[in-house]
Amino acid sequence: MKVYGLIGKSGTGKSFQAVNLCKRLKIESIIDDGLFICRNKVVAGISAKRQPTKVGAVKSALFYKEEHMTEVKEAIQRVKPLSILIIGTSDGMVDKIVKRLDLPEIDERIYIEDITSEEERQMARKQRDEMGQHVIPAPTFQLKRQFSGYFMTPVKMLFKELGPWRDYAEKSVVRPTYSYLGEYKISEKVLSDIVECVKRESEAVCEVSKVGIFPIQEGVEIYILLSMKLHEDLPKCARLFQKSVADKIEEMTAFNVNRLELDIKEVV
Repeated sequence: MKVYGLIGKSGTGKSFQAVNLCKRLKIESIIDDGLFICRNKVVAGISAKRQPTKVGAVKSALFYKEEHMTEVKEAIQRVKPLSILIIGTSDGMVDKIVKRLDLPEIDERIYIEDITSEEERQMARKQRDEMGQHVIPAPTFQLKRQFSGYFMTPVKMLFKELGPWRDYAEKSVVRPTYSYLGEYKISEKVLSDIVECVKRESEAVCEVSKVGIFPIQEGVEIYILLSMKLHEDLPKCARLFQKSVADKIEEMTAFNVNRLELDIKEVV
């Protein structure tokens, strides 16, 4: 396995540049902020950007917890990538990650100043400091469970050739809790109001009597008690309403709807 290190200060655009660098050097996998990503797929790990504090984020990035370290080590041994890029804020950090994950010594160290301009680094710093934006070099849909309730934006990079990879590589922009000046919360009433708005657009639903919201680690579970109009294909109408509610909640709040249960109390 050939090991690369991508090194640069926090907020200089390392994660954003990682996919381009992997494409250019034909690097198969990435270790970034606690995640093991191989061929544009999250294989193992917990993102440091999911942690509530900066201290917790640093510990995750360095695989401080034994179970986290073991999970990623076993995944690397199972996948056996031919090459891997370790992203860190200093030479010492990438060396610690290599040691924690029992990887071979770093063959080549690449510094962010060597692959980006001062203008690009200033732009990355502005997005970090003023907008709280952090990039993860992986598709948004794969991060959905880890970042339920966080704001995420996909960024697709088109390439002409990626060998066995897909014809594009996707990055995700997230806003971690620790990047805010304060915390944000979405009340249950907001989710109930979203259900009511979807109900108004549905001709099959008469009334929503109750909405139960149950937060879980990977998102939310929702229970809806409702009345529906008599229809020749009532199950299909119920499924369409169920899907519309789940899609709208995920779109408007970034919460992962892990389960949405409908209880039809009456057909009129």
